[in-house]
Amino acid sequence: MFNNLILNVDSYKTSHFVQYPQGAEIVSSYVEARGGQFTEALFFGLQAFIKQYLLRPITLADIDQAEALLRAHGEPFNRAGWEYIVNTYGGLLPLHISALPEGAVVPTKNALLQIHNTDPQLFWLTSYLETALLRAIWYPTTVATVSWQVKQIIADYLNQTCDDPAPQLPFKLHDFGARGASSLETAALGGMAHLVNFMGTDTVSALIAARQYYGADMAGFSIPAAEHSTITSWGREREADAYANMVQHFAKPGTLVAVVSDSYDIYHAVSEIWGQQLREQVLASGGTVVIRPDSGEPAQVVPEVLERLYANFGGSINAKGFKVLHPAVRVIQGDGIDLNSLGGILESIKQAGFSTENVAFGMGAGLLQKVNRDTLSFAMKASAIRINGVWQDVYKQPITDPGKNSKRGRLAVIRTPAGIKTIRAEDLKDEENLLRPVFAKGELLIDESFDTIRARSEKLF
Repeated sequence: MFNNLILNVDSYKTSHFVQYPQGAEIVSSYVEARGGQFTEALFFGLQAFIKQYLLRPITLADIDQAEALLRAHGEPFNRAGWEYIVNTYGGLLPLHISALPEGAVVPTKNALLQIHNTDPQLFWLTSYLETALLRAIWYPTTVATVSWQVKQIIADYLNQTCDDPAPQLPFKLHDFGARGASSLETAALGGMAHLVNFMGTDTVSALIAARQYYGADMAGFSIPAAEHSTITSWGREREADAYANMVQHFAKPGTLVAVVSDSYDIYHAVSEIWGQQLREQVLASGGTVVIRPDSGEPAQVVPEVLERLYANFGGSINAKGFKVLHPAVRVIQGDGIDLNSLGGILESIKQAGFSTENVAFGMGAGLLQKVNRDTLSFAMKASAIRINGVWQDVYKQPITDPGKNSKRGRLAVIRTPAGIKTIRAEDLKDEENLLRPVFAKGELLIDESFDTIRARSEKLF
């Protein structure tokens, strides 16, 4: 049932095929991030949706299943319309989708994609896809945008405090969000969206999705890491033995291992156990032990942990005047990280005299789950309809909320000296329409690699 595109819909959509004006032929709609929390959006996720849902033909079995369910549900069912798609097009949807390139970082309030039906008998089909298509775009685009915003914050502090920031940045935000996501598919899509910006993740489903939909052999990486149960199962009196076991098994030359160290007393663990009892073992391993605090106020705890590690393991002062820990130790903070807290934590690290390169961050729910359609105020709206061969504008203009005013006409997106701008398609002159055809009548027209999308996201489109 969950693979049946006819049922990937809001109930009321099934009654819309009789609600359009007589003579309706083509409906053109667009998807837009209208603003919300950010002024830019990183567009991502359309190719995954097309491959998962639009390249699979609708079947008569799908129609039978949908009809039985929807009629029992109390809704009308357009069996003739769906049978026409099966009989005329082999079950593939006669739609045309054009879109901005994925990975593009663009100002909000611009069309990200435009869709219309290509068969006049199927004027109802464009808006029928709204539920599935909008959800497939708003969520990964919003997560990618949150991750991109985090990247800008971390990059700024790296540039201020690190001698060689570029190699550091890709692994500074790690995805801890799989267990806090609402479903496996949510974790896969959101985790994959995060990997457009960074290369650290513990969300395995994101790796599968990036491989399946974007041809990424390996989109992200992780390291062995302890959790509280693997430390506390040794008992408090054997806390040092638990840490030593991690070093013995995983700390090798050129490798990293993360060890949560706040099960009891983070400061005792850092200064006495890591800094005294296990210091020589850590140094002799040739690896890097990444200490993970997991409680308390991060803006206070992280600088204190850095100070204690520096006191015991030493380090150096870089060319910008900031302390860098000995390569044998680093810190990862994964508790309490979101867009609101991150800047304050980084500032506290800087004020303590430490380079941002000493610390990585993990985000869980703040990355994959604490977003919704209103974070970027996403909408899909019809903007033009062809009736008896004549195009006319379709729009909404509610007097009670101008923020919900929709665009009119068939659209194009162009590059101007002032930036990206959405215009009416008939106003195009010599400009390139940045909305590229990506899907037509069951065929994927552009199949881009994950590396291409990553590279595109590195700068404003």
